[in-house]
Amino acid sequence: MDAVLLRRNKRDPREIRAWFRERLSRPGIVIAPGAFDAFVALMIQQLGFEALYVSGAAFSSSLGLPDLGVFTLDELVRFTKYITDAVDIPVIVDTDTGFGETLNVVRTVREFESIGASAIQIEDQELPKKCGHLSGKHVVPADEMVKKIKAAVEARRDENFLIIARTDARGVYGLDEAIWRAQAYVEAGADIIFPEALESKEEFARFAREVKAPLLANMTEFGKTPYITAKEFEEMGYKIVIFPVTTFRVAMKAVKDALIELKEKGTQKDLLNKMISRQEQYEVIHYWDYENWDKDLNERVSKEFAGKLRLKKN
Repeated sequence: MDAVLLRRNKRDPREIRAWFRERLSRPGIVIAPGAFDAFVALMIQQLGFEALYVSGAAFSSSLGLPDLGVFTLDELVRFTKYITDAVDIPVIVDTDTGFGETLNVVRTVREFESIGASAIQIEDQELPKKCGHLSGKHVVPADEMVKKIKAAVEARRDENFLIIARTDARGVYGLDEAIWRAQAYVEAGADIIFPEALESKEEFARFAREVKAPLLANMTEFGKTPYITAKEFEEMGYKIVIFPVTTFRVAMKAVKDALIELKEKGTQKDLLNKMISRQEQYEVIHYWDYENWDKDLNERVSKEFAGKLRLKKN
């Protein structure tokens, strides 16, 4: 039975990370949809995406909590492990501010590296943090973020475990400050730079011209960034584009519509054409492979045990 079907990575996490770093050095942009559970992660992988993103905002919402940095490190690690166990493509994890000061960042790196993530994102907001596309957020002094980045780089055991530095300075001090901070974060050792909540294609293009590092763009919905395609980001020089909450928002709209119909009609029969079938569901989770493996194991053990019984009787 293929190892992935036992919810273990086909490839060693170090191999996945090495592949991801090398992939970012080649032409083309990596599209990383958000996965709000392991089933969605499997669908992302099976549809051929090269990476996926674990969003702090989607995770908060799945807990019934606001995106204000109120979940714990242990909660996010436990949740992410379900995803890294299910897939063998790179998993990028939003760890907000790294869960505190520099020593907390060290533990954050070690925890996510140990469960098979390929990259973590740390932002330069103050706590309590806010969604990057909301007004009223605050950023820490640049030297505090530099210390976090240096701590993260020194804490990793695998040099291919990528450290993504996000700056939220555009919405606080303007684009010039965001660019200056990004340059400082690159010098501190960040592998990838994530400029949050830029407000036009022109801003993204200028940022790419002035920051010499692999860049990640956030194509979230209902925010300050206009809708820009992956191809357009690629042409500007970006290496990764995330769609962090797209799958969650689409799914939750479908769930809400289904619940309204159930309440009004008392039946789901008119919703069947909006569902994945049982067949499709089982294909995503490799249901029959699990079942066949279990059947095969039972048969092998029965034969082996029958042979031992015959030997015992003789």
